[in-house]
Amino acid sequence: MISARDPNALFSGGGMSFFTGSRTTKFSYGYSSFKGKRASMEDFYETRISEVDGQMVAFFGVFDGHGGSRTAEYLKNNLFKNLSTHPDFIKDTKTAIVEAFRQTDEAYLNEEKALQKNAGSTASTAVLLGNRLLVANVGDSRVVACRAGSAIPLSIDHKPDRDDERQRIEGAGGFIIWAGTWRVGGVLAISRAFGDKLLKPYVVAEPEIQEEEIGGVDFLIIASDGLWNVISNKDAVAIAQEETDAEAASRKLIKEAYARGSSDNITCVVVRFENS
Repeated sequence: MISARDPNALFSGGGMSFFTGSRTTKFSYGYSSFKGKRASMEDFYETRISEVDGQMVAFFGVFDGHGGSRTAEYLKNNLFKNLSTHPDFIKDTKTAIVEAFRQTDEAYLNEEKALQKNAGSTASTAVLLGNRLLVANVGDSRVVACRAGSAIPLSIDHKPDRDDERQRIEGAGGFIIWAGTWRVGGVLAISRAFGDKLLKPYVVAEPEIQEEEIGGVDFLIIASDGLWNVISNKDAVAIAQEETDAEAASRKLIKEAYARGSSDNITCVVVRFENS
């Protein structure tokens, strides 16, 4: 066991659980996180299984901070708590997700008012509720599913040069310019994020949501861009398929991303399903 005091350690863990809906779903999950070549660690992750209004719910998330780790850590500690306590979470989950994301962003920005620094974070999340899988994404961390051996993207990166994102930003009075990559206001290389108070209302925390049936999904990969910058969706699925253990798969993905030259923090969550 590597000491938790070692900032360069690759940390990992995992667990297993069951859901009973119209079918019984057994799933296992594993997570790994590695500072890599960055001077500091700004990635956070969360895996949580809890009961909400008598139903078992699983939450998984990866939060990639920029400008410091404060925003990502805040999301780890508050986002799923705010979502699970939303009064309409069970009966209108998509609306609850949108509202909980917005309320969490507003609460964080309120806490940041007195600080001069401008920090922010992505959020790539998956919620398992009965036989439903809801993926909500803000930023350029990413969720990819494996279905019958094929890589299926369940989120689309929020980049400023996406036509719809450019139009949204310019419609709000903002601009994007090329500065090594396309950046909002010449500063931020993603177009949606939590925090980033100096770039509101151009950079928003409104999630794009995709819903799937759990049946037919073999596994999920949720990871920060430290992984996706050097590993394609297809390659990530192929690498994870080689491991039957979710934690081992998450560790293998991180080690492969580092070996391929990732210069960022790298965080990965893998969720495997066994439907019966």
